[in-house]
Amino acid sequence: MFSSLKRFLIGRPLKSNELGEQKLTKLKALAILSSDALSSVAYGPEQILLVLMTVSAAAFWYSLPIAVGVLILLVALILSYRQIIFAYPHGGGAYVVSKENLGLYPGLIAGGSLLVDYILTVAVSVSAGTDAITSAFPSLHPYTVVIAIAFVLFITLLNLRGVTESASILAYPVYLFVLALFILIGVGLFHIAMGSVASNLHAPVGTPVAGIGLFLLLRAFASGSSALTGVEAISNAIPNFKDPAPNNAARTLIAMGSLLALLFSGIVYLAYDYGVAPRPEVTVVSQIAEQTFGRNFMYYFIQGTTALILVLAANTGYSAFPLLAVNLAKDKFIPRMFTIRGDRLGYSNGIIMLGLLSIVLIVGFRGQTEHLIPLYAVGVFIPFTLSQTGMMVKWFREKPKGWVLKLLINSTGALISLLVSIIFFVTKFAQVWSVLIFLPVIILIFHRIRKHYEDVGDQLRISESEPALSIEGNVMILPVAGITQVVENSLNYVKSLSPHQIIAVHVPFNREDEALFEEKWEKWQPGIRLVTLHSPYRSIIQPLTKFIDTVQRKASESNYQVTVVIPQFFPKKGWHNILHNQSSLLIRAHLLFRRNVIVTTVPYHLKK
Repeated sequence: MFSSLKRFLIGRPLKSNELGEQKLTKLKALAILSSDALSSVAYGPEQILLVLMTVSAAAFWYSLPIAVGVLILLVALILSYRQIIFAYPHGGGAYVVSKENLGLYPGLIAGGSLLVDYILTVAVSVSAGTDAITSAFPSLHPYTVVIAIAFVLFITLLNLRGVTESASILAYPVYLFVLALFILIGVGLFHIAMGSVASNLHAPVGTPVAGIGLFLLLRAFASGSSALTGVEAISNAIPNFKDPAPNNAARTLIAMGSLLALLFSGIVYLAYDYGVAPRPEVTVVSQIAEQTFGRNFMYYFIQGTTALILVLAANTGYSAFPLLAVNLAKDKFIPRMFTIRGDRLGYSNGIIMLGLLSIVLIVGFRGQTEHLIPLYAVGVFIPFTLSQTGMMVKWFREKPKGWVLKLLINSTGALISLLVSIIFFVTKFAQVWSVLIFLPVIILIFHRIRKHYEDVGDQLRISESEPALSIEGNVMILPVAGITQVVENSLNYVKSLSPHQIIAVHVPFNREDEALFEEKWEKWQPGIRLVTLHSPYRSIIQPLTKFIDTVQRKASESNYQVTVVIPQFFPKKGWHNILHNQSSLLIRAHLLFRRNVIVTTVPYHLKK
């Protein structure tokens, strides 16, 4: 029943060699990886006006030069991340760049910041989209949290079905939003050119404004820079692109930057020319749409697509979080389960974990996560600064052809990103101070997990045999995941029983791993028969139990007893044992009620 429900919700399992079919084209990647950045057009210009409004409406003309500054930062970031894509084509983005060029701790700071940022991306985006819906239908306001959770579950389910399938569905709302805003900007500029918009709605550019200072302008610039969140997602998700992945990722990044620049500058200019002032109950985009079209179909079309993209901006987190988690897990800073692909070839554990943590955040803040936006923005600009600085070090150290220009681009991006980060800390300290606590905590957790894996690895390496135990038996089947001290201990146990036959069973997920393991096994245990069961669907239980059933049927004809010996080791008390014994527990559960098959475990306790 559970299997049927899973197949209905997620779809049939895909073979490992179908991975190429799950890669994204540039058109789909642009939609699925740009939704976060493009959705920020809906609130980025408004953030600038909210700061300038503290002085007076006459100061709104400053939004134009501030927008130019944001566009300069955008260009620097796009050019820089384009260089990162080609320098690090396997993905990883700011984490890999910072770790390799600045050291371990800057890399962990960048990685930890981005992990938290992607969780915030989902929670903030879904909550913002839910607010747009409950604003249109006030009767739904009491169900804000329930609606937000439903959206998270829906997007999580889509991503569990595979990157290609989720991109195919989510691409339409993203491109509808882009189309809607281009129509809005085009018609708005036409009205301005035809003189349909009164010139007295705004103060002329250059009007002196009392109370304007550098600090306030920098604060407005930092707030407007929140429109650049999500720019780094493409460099993290290079493995999701069709080949040649770096070239396709770079073109997609340029396309995203171009769209973001056009939409952002267009909305800022219309807001200035229309004299739009932020109001608590109505967004800036809504006011522009109403003044341009009135309350007709186009107004509701723009509002509807805006609400949709705010919700779907969460999908950028689902695309980038699992791949960043893979890089951290490969370096043993988070559990290795994040490196395992699911039935649909996506990194299911990362997708599920992101969904669960986002729901916890939504429930904890009752769906009102708008005051987390500064924390969300500063969580992006810290990795921005570190990645740009890391690329500066790389160019200065390697000095490739044209390195001076590349160094200049990254230096500009690093300087502006650092400035924005400092401004956020100075002007919004009450909202972002928690960064100074959670980043050290995250790094401490990373180190504890890494130390745990290192301690386990030290004791699992083959050195000397453990004393064997004794029991009777005939055909012994020993599932093996690798060549470790635990497997050697289990083999010694099996050999002591003097069985008729010992069969070691290994379940590889791809042919390269299969050949490599067979070669290592032949050198290590040439006298023990090894059976490899290639599993294209990445399942251990199904091929193993099928093999055991086959052996049991043949053994029963010769009156032999089949015993399955499951290696099991205990690194320490607590969650570590569950983490390391997931497979053995599942195998035991599946074999428990099989007739004429004895299941036993060989415990191995680490000494530390």
